[in-house]
Amino acid sequence: MGAQQSRSDTESSHLERLKNNLVPRLRSAASATNLSRTWRRSSPPSLRREKTRDESDTDVGTPPNREQSTYPSATDVDVAAEAAEDSRSRRPRPTSIMPVTVPCQYRTGKTLGSGTYAIVKEAIHIQTGKYYACKVINKKLMEGREHMVRNEISVLKRISSGHRNIVTLHDYFETAHNLYLCFDLCTGGELFDRICAKGNYYEADAADLVRTIFQAVKYIHGAGIVHRDLKPENLLFRTQAEDADIMIADFGLSRVLEDEKFSKLTEICGTPGYMAPEIFKKTGHGKPVDIWAMGVVTYFLLAGYTPFDRDSQQLEMEAIIAGDYKFEPVEYWANVSETAKDFVRQCLTINPAERPTAAQALEHKWLADTTPHFVPDPKADGAPTDLLPHVKKAFNAKQLWRKAGHSIRAMNRMASLAASHHHPEYAKLRDDLRQYKEESALEALETASITHHHNLADPIGNGNGGKVSNGGGPKSPGADELNSKMAKASLQ
Repeated sequence: MGAQQSRSDTESSHLERLKNNLVPRLRSAASATNLSRTWRRSSPPSLRREKTRDESDTDVGTPPNREQSTYPSATDVDVAAEAAEDSRSRRPRPTSIMPVTVPCQYRTGKTLGSGTYAIVKEAIHIQTGKYYACKVINKKLMEGREHMVRNEISVLKRISSGHRNIVTLHDYFETAHNLYLCFDLCTGGELFDRICAKGNYYEADAADLVRTIFQAVKYIHGAGIVHRDLKPENLLFRTQAEDADIMIADFGLSRVLEDEKFSKLTEICGTPGYMAPEIFKKTGHGKPVDIWAMGVVTYFLLAGYTPFDRDSQQLEMEAIIAGDYKFEPVEYWANVSETAKDFVRQCLTINPAERPTAAQALEHKWLADTTPHFVPDPKADGAPTDLLPHVKKAFNAKQLWRKAGHSIRAMNRMASLAASHHHPEYAKLRDDLRQYKEESALEALETASITHHHNLADPIGNGNGGKVSNGGGPKSPGADELNSKMAKASLQ
């Protein structure tokens, strides 16, 4: 009886020690796990880093996996409890799990355009009064597509402010709902609209434009980047001034491609009429696709239409793969020099390995010669022939054809969707897309708070890079100062 009582007392004592030492440890681990999960939930999706294969899926504070006995010994519990207590005493604890917010330093104006996943709004920086084009992306639409935005930002960070003919990403930041990318505001219009508004247009003008664009392409390629969507719509003038810079814009499809000998891109992307044969063939592509696109752009600048225009995208693709194009109608090309035609042929070489690089294209005599190449106008005593009449005629005819084609395709698409638009998945996608873009457009930056400022540039010009500061020091204006400046800032 005495022996049994002694064993009972020993077991009770052992269990009591387990209770006193193990329970606090488990509570601490659970608390740390919950804190880690809460911290991750509070950070925006665009900043959450995906775990690598080598990283454990175990949350912070969770003990590592190991073989465990049913009951740890009292010695193990004591040692573990002492180690946990010591670790807890030295562990820095966050003062808050909520992201720091500051007043936004921009004010938005009218909507300039809308894409599939984003809208573009005019914006003004409150302190400097500078205008920007602000690309607004709803975070709900970013889910699953974060890599697209990260890629565009990584490309632009490499080349921004590095060349006068490349649009610059000046700043990017996040609110609770949207991601904002602030670019140069180009108010001079698109390339071909500008040409059609001129009183005259000569082959030398086309050569000047192509030379300037190729110099920017050379810079882009030198930075290890392929654009993949060069076309007239992405060539904008900075201002409406006669001598305004032409800018390469829209790097959404661009990729960093350091060494083409060991890395090739294989996805089909771009604008069909400007895509190179190797993109359709899926044989791997790189920087030479930009040279091909520039060949198409040059052809377009000289004639007013693209070389592979066909009645369908299938026929257009087949023509591109075969390199099937001609300098016709004859009356359109009779006023273009053979030197210019040779330049186009060089750029539209089917084999990408034989296509010139941007640097080699700039050495072609059509761009390198100091004396302009042209066909003399017999009606103007040998002066250069004005290309504008034929170019505008072809361009306007193509625009009318395109509008008619769009109307027919739209009617066919509406008919095909008539039976399926009530499908739950289709309806939800359509409604979500419209709702999220409307939400993005409605957010007013003058009342919004910045949750994450990525400090890419320093639009304020104070050397702080627009950094978010917890202390509200002299380089981080307070809400009162910003509100005062906002009252003076206006958008037309």
